[in-house]
Amino acid sequence: MTETLPPEHDRVEPVDIQQEMQNSYIDYAMSVIVSRALPDVRDGLKPVQRRILYSMYDLSLRPDRGHVKCTRVIGDVMGNYHPHGDAPIYDALVRLGQPWSMRYPLVDGQGNFGSPGNDPPAAHRYTECRLAPLAMAMLADIDEETVDYSPNYDGKTDQPDVLPSRIPNLLVNGSGGIAVGMATNIPPHNLREVADGVMWVLDNPDADENETLAALMQRIKGPDFPTHSYILGTQGIEDAYRTGRGSIRMRAKVEVDEDAKGRTILVVTELPYQVNPDNLIENMANLVRDAKLGGIANIADESNKRSGMRIVITLKRDAVAKVVLNNLYKHTQLQHNFGVNMLAIVDGVPRTLRLDQIIRLYVKHQVDVIVRRTRFRLRKAEERAHILRGLVKALDALDEVIALIRRSPTVD
Repeated sequence: MTETLPPEHDRVEPVDIQQEMQNSYIDYAMSVIVSRALPDVRDGLKPVQRRILYSMYDLSLRPDRGHVKCTRVIGDVMGNYHPHGDAPIYDALVRLGQPWSMRYPLVDGQGNFGSPGNDPPAAHRYTECRLAPLAMAMLADIDEETVDYSPNYDGKTDQPDVLPSRIPNLLVNGSGGIAVGMATNIPPHNLREVADGVMWVLDNPDADENETLAALMQRIKGPDFPTHSYILGTQGIEDAYRTGRGSIRMRAKVEVDEDAKGRTILVVTELPYQVNPDNLIENMANLVRDAKLGGIANIADESNKRSGMRIVITLKRDAVAKVVLNNLYKHTQLQHNFGVNMLAIVDGVPRTLRLDQIIRLYVKHQVDVIVRRTRFRLRKAEERAHILRGLVKALDALDEVIALIRRSPTVD
């Protein structure tokens, strides 16, 4: 006798909508926080970035080999590791290769990868990519059981939970992301300074928190933005390093000069980090049109690949350059604040971290990687030694071994 299902209305379980929304939203929020928007403190990567780098490594897209179409990488990432749309994967891939976004790019792109302004990258069927040399340091020794692996979304293959990360990527390249109810915004730093800080922590493992933080702040002077704008003051930097939160004021590099007609001009050669030059020029033009900015006769974007950033602001004859410049700092993004919030995933939980905590957690990860690599190599050496000892014994009874081999019905 076949079993019949109960009527459909009997399978509906009444639930309280408020409780269901609360439970479901918590599940969604934790998924975004842990699996999408926030970086891991150990390798400084979000899951999509980690999957892109690992996929490119698995495809052998090393720096000494040719570029391949970005479409191939996106398809491999989406099919094996990241079951989401191709657009966010491509956006993450492009950002890893933009020198104005990454202090040290991890992807070597070929083709139109966009611009600091509003020019979008070309479609992924046109652009090409491969791993940058520094990305190989992120993946060093990954084949020697240095990190844990977990099944992918369909259980057909495995993916690394974290990369070995020979470089302290979280501080070196920074990170930014908006999760649910929280966000992270970590500025990039100079690799040499961060490496000096890591070496000090390795040499002084028993130092207390205050001593460690003071020593690190002597070696790591502040953020090192890829756009090379000025940083005003040190209080915001100190707050960020001591508490994990702070506000760093950045100012564009502006030179006062004269054009061929003898008019005073302001030449902008560097902008604050993450400031869009196209939007900045449009905003300045709107302020001039609305009479909120005076003394400006013309604004021209003369930037190109050869000379780099060059925005020329021509002043009126009666304008005072210093007054106009101060008004520009006040009303436009020529002066901009970078709100630091050093939030990262630690043991599966988001935490706001001080500078010394980030480096100590990175050092702990590196020690774990080295221990696991050493155990792997020891095991391989012992397995090889066992085979060699067998070969030595076989030499003492060479005739018997040959006779045994000849009598064997199979090659095994």
